[in-house]
Amino acid sequence: MSTSEPPPWPHCAHGADPAADPVGCRGIHVPRHTACLAHLADADRDAYLAGLTPGSDIDHRGTPFTERLLNALLNALRDPATGHARLGITRFESATFQASAAFRSATFQGNAAFESATFQSDAEFSLATFQLGAGFGSATFQGGAWFESATFQGGAWFGSATFQGGAWFGSATFQDFAWFESATFQASAAFRSATFQDFARFGSATFQGDARFESATFQGDARFESAVFERWVSLGPLVCAGRVSLSGAVFNGPATLSFAGRRLECRRTRWLSTAEVRLRYTSVDFAHAVFEYPLTIAAEADPFVLSTGEPLEERALAHAPDAAVRIASLRGVDAAHLVLADVDLSGCLFTGTVHLDQVRLEGDCSFDTVPPGTHWRRWRPARFTPRRTLAEEHHWRAQQPDAVPGWNVAVLGAGRAGPTQLAPVYRALRKAFEDGKNEPGAADFYYGEMEMRRHDRTTTSRAERGLLHAYWMLSGYGLRALRALGWLAAAMLITLVLLMGFGLPKEDPKQEATGTVPPGGGRVTFEIDKDDPQNPTGNRFSGKRFEKALNVTLNSVVFRSSGQDLTTAGTYIEMTSRLVEPTLLALAVLAVRGRIKR
Repeated sequence: MSTSEPPPWPHCAHGADPAADPVGCRGIHVPRHTACLAHLADADRDAYLAGLTPGSDIDHRGTPFTERLLNALLNALRDPATGHARLGITRFESATFQASAAFRSATFQGNAAFESATFQSDAEFSLATFQLGAGFGSATFQGGAWFESATFQGGAWFGSATFQGGAWFGSATFQDFAWFESATFQASAAFRSATFQDFARFGSATFQGDARFESATFQGDARFESAVFERWVSLGPLVCAGRVSLSGAVFNGPATLSFAGRRLECRRTRWLSTAEVRLRYTSVDFAHAVFEYPLTIAAEADPFVLSTGEPLEERALAHAPDAAVRIASLRGVDAAHLVLADVDLSGCLFTGTVHLDQVRLEGDCSFDTVPPGTHWRRWRPARFTPRRTLAEEHHWRAQQPDAVPGWNVAVLGAGRAGPTQLAPVYRALRKAFEDGKNEPGAADFYYGEMEMRRHDRTTTSRAERGLLHAYWMLSGYGLRALRALGWLAAAMLITLVLLMGFGLPKEDPKQEATGTVPPGGGRVTFEIDKDDPQNPTGNRFSGKRFEKALNVTLNSVVFRSSGQDLTTAGTYIEMTSRLVEPTLLALAVLAVRGRIKR
């Protein structure tokens, strides 16, 4: 309503000035009078208040109330049996409460309308840090409660209030704190487009009807700890420049949460129905949360779209580096019903997660990686082949005495998780990727599992660690094809040199046939024999000998015999190469297959 236009009710017009303020006071006329309650003559005001009884209907739209005037009105409506005000149908639309509006423990038996009302702050209450503008603590609204477009310049106190009808706070502005701790909403609770400029607390509140916060803006923290949502709830799309806390909350019905905020905490939250959590800019902590039905946590690439078709305004998060959604912890969670889509898991804590092998990872779910480049570990170089890693492995490696730069030690909550605890986590994530038909993605977690087993001095025996170390050196646990091919090339080169130096005889042995011809003729019998190979002398590294050695080596790679005559040493060289080189070739092929299979 424009300040230059008169209200749609007969108004007081006190203080009207044709030039400065043609409307004047907007307060509605007191029945049978031509002035509002604030500008009524003292005798007439006293007579009006004396005629009120507990439960009377009142209409004071547009009226400016001082604290003294409001107290006088509420005293006239006070129920002697309870000592608290009891009001019937109440109309305070566009009213102004110039100091603390103390409706504590009041009962509104009919509809209560405070639309476009302004609750100014109480400077005296600032001694307790806050400035109280509206006090509805322990109030009971038996009908509907309308606070749409209301402005709370000081704190809004609705602690332990009961809303038996609908509660509408659409487009309301809370310039100071909003306190709904332990409030009960028995019907719909609508905070559409509301603005909370300071923190808002709904801790231990009960929402028995629908809860709607579409396009609400929280410039401070939004705290819903231990709140209970009995039915369907739609929290958002909303913007929170601070923290949204749902820790300990219970969702008994389907839930749709759409946040653009800095942090979402859902520690020990219980989800007793299906839920979808769509986020932007958010760091998420789901430690020890309980999911009994499918729950999806997904990152939104584009701003949320409101029901009006307009994008959600995100100016409160303009300084955020990006819109990525980062999962901070899934510890203690049963992940059998959990779906993660397009989220950043580089800092996520997984140890202690149950049924992690059943988690579904959709879209681009990113993990941390190993430090890039070559580093010096004491006197020897160290280089880590690229792979995805867990935050807990970063923390564990960074604490080792010979740690190289690049491992992140600042992983909050990682605790003392080491190889013993991390090997099962890598194993479970590997299985999750395999079940999703993502073999290349599973390969990194298989590598991580083997690394943890190789470094585990608690449950892995010395012999097993030795075998794992050899497996790692030769082929990167069957996942590093270039490493296996490098060893294969080295083995072939060694075989080639040894054959040329010791394995090939000086000359190929010649065959000799001997026999005896009977004097009278007849059948001749020959015995064919071959000379023993002679050890080489002289120039052993000739082109001809190289060709023969290469033939033997290549046949050994594919586990075939070349048929070449060899010395005794050459025979053992060939036997060894026929054992080692096909194994290395198989490891290389296995590594390539593991990287390209889908």
